[in-house]
Formats: sequence, C-alpha cells, structure tokens
Amino acid sequence: MSGLSVPTAYREGYARATAADPDLAASYLEHTVVGDPLLDPVMEELRDLEPERLHRFIGAGIDQLPEFSDAPAALKDFFTAVEEPPAWLDYELHRPALRAFHANSTNVLIAFVAGVLIEGFSTLIAKSFATTGRVLTAASARRRLMQNNRHLLEVFFPGGLDRSGDGWKLSMRLRFVHARVRDLLANAESWDMAVLGTPISAAHMGFATSVFSARLLRHGAKVGAVFDTEEQESVMQVWRYAGYVMGVPEEMLFTDRQHAEDMIELARLCEPTPDEDSAVMANALIGAIPLVAGIEDEAEQEHVRRLAYRLSRALIGHDLANQLQFPKMSTFGALLGFRLKQRWEKSRAGEGVRSQNFTQMLDISVYDDPNVTYRMPDHWNSRKSNPW
Repeated sequence: MSGLSVPTAYREGYARATAADPDLAASYLEHTVVGDPLLDPVMEELRDLEPERLHRFIGAGIDQLPEFSDAPAALKDFFTAVEEPPAWLDYELHRPALRAFHANSTNVLIAFVAGVLIEGFSTLIAKSFATTGRVLTAASARRRLMQNNRHLLEVFFPGGLDRSGDGWKLSMRLRFVHARVRDLLANAESWDMAVLGTPISAAHMGFATSVFSARLLRHGAKVGAVFDTEEQESVMQVWRYAGYVMGVPEEMLFTDRQHAEDMIELARLCEPTPDEDSAVMANALIGAIPLVAGIEDEAEQEHVRRLAYRLSRALIGHDLANQLQFPKMSTFGALLGFRLKQRWEKSRAGEGVRSQNFTQMLDISVYDDPNVTYRMPDHWNSRKSNPW
C-alpha cells in the first residue's frame, strides 16, 4: 500500500500477506507501529511520576477507591473513557461460555497452556519479553504461567468481566503493564523501532486475542472439551470484550470466530519465522508446567515435560513445533489417548468433577499480595526493576 511504512522485520511477510488479503494485511502492518492509542499518551505523561504514587493511583482507579480523586487529570480522563462499555457488549451472550468453561475447565486449561500460550509467543511479541528478560527460564516462566491461568479463570468466572469483576480488573492491569513496558522499551537503546515496530503492538495484541479465543476452541476440542455452537459463539464474545478491556483497538478486534481465524492466518503470513527468542519463551513455558503443578521429583518433572511437549506438538503442528525447537517426537495417538484418559477419569469422578476442576484451577493460579498487585515495572530490564 502506498505510504505504508513497514518495519523491516515484516517486509518479506507483508508481500506474502498482501497477495492473500491486501486490506487485512495493510491493517495488520499499520498496527505493528501502534500500541494503545488511549493509554500510551497517559503513561508517557506520567513517566516521571514517583513509582509508588503511580502504582497507588492505578490501583485506586481500577478498584474505584476514594483516593483516586487525587490522581493526575490524564489518568482520570482515561478511566472516564473506559467506564463506557462498547455498544456491542451484551453480558447475556457470555452466559453459555461461562457454563461451558467450568464444565470443561481441565481440558480448556490443557489447551490453553499447551497450545494457546505457545502459539501466542510465535510472533515478534516474544522480542518484548526476551528484551525485558521476564520469561527466559522455566523458573521465571512459572509465575507468568500462573498469572495467565488466573486471568483465564477470572475472565470466565460469572460476573468476572463486570466493571467490578476480577476478570475486568486483571485485564485492565495487563493493559497498564503493557503500556508501561512499551514506554520503557521505546526509550531503551536495545529496541529498534525501525526494525521491530512498536513493542507489544496493537497488531500483536489483536493476534493474541484471536488466538486466546478461536484457538482455545480448536485446541480445546482436540483434547476433549465439548462446546456446542451457542457456547462457541459465546466464548468468542467473552474474549472479544476481554480484548477490548485490554486495549485492543477495534480495527484489530475480531467480530466472530471466522474473523479471528482469518486474522491468525494473515498474521502468520505477515510475521517472520519464529526465531530464538520465540523458542526460548515457548520452551520456558513448557518447562514451567511441572513447577506450576508442584512436582518436585526430577524424574516426574521430566515425564510431565515430555507429555506437555507431545501434546503441544500435536496441537500446534510439527512445522511450528520445529521452529520453536521442540524435541522431535511422534504425536501419533497422543490426542486420542489423552481424550480417552480424560473421559475415563471424568466417568469415575461423576458429578464432583466440576468442583474438582475448579479447585485445580485455583491451585495453579497465582493470587498476588494486595500490596503488589498494581505495581508496574520501573526499568525495561526486569533484573534492574523493582518487584512487580
């Protein structure tokens, strides 16, 4: 497209994507140099605000506390803007997804961890995490994985995406963290905007939201989750609104499942082949799975890792698994065997399975100390930042 400035890392992919869908390709590439148009200017204005005050005001804004009355005007204006829900939001459309999620929570979690999150790191968004050093080893990825699990749980909890719900609050917290990291990285010598575009760009957030919804359904079905047509449409609506709260511009926000699938495929064409950073991130997540599960025996940890690699490879496909430098292994019968095992365990558990699944979700989800929940990084390098 004439006049479109394409970061050099995307130039080869943009040519491929344009041949497939020129309009969607142009929109995706335009948003590789866009972050959060509403929040980024606010965080830039508050860049020099003392960290403790910034954390306190963000927390007060999210939790609607009286002390927010002392917040800077820019922050007040932002929260005034986000209080108004989009015209298309209908909470009634979320109900089928919430019921189905808790009936299928174990299988959904497996799909989320072994498939969805892995695919999410296959784009250049991995560069942002690699540069910060936040998710480089299994030990450091453990907390990230637990936070992701909790976010998933809260988004699908009844009332979770209400303004006062924890799903809304966690989504908004992520929005602030991303904006803060963007601001820090954009001013770091280690980030080359001309090559990579904007850190944690709107394009990547749109891709991630599409993966978290459409791929959650696809991978979930492969491991045994059952969603009828109404429930599938409902899942898409839940994630559409979660993405909106997280700051995904409407131009990058899917409208339905097919639109999400189209965006995923288009992004695959636009993005360069996953590199070492994506591989490090993906392997760190797999390595964190037994740690999140609380497994201490090394032999058992290795057994769980191999199972996770096998399931992940079966879900995401050999091509992407190879690009992410996963161990070579056969996936023949992996998904069928897993589904049969889950079906057998569910038949034994009977009616108590939903309660057990919910308890397991809580056990492997991180619940932060209230004093650190709304802390933001204060340096782009996580080793030089205060805890957050």
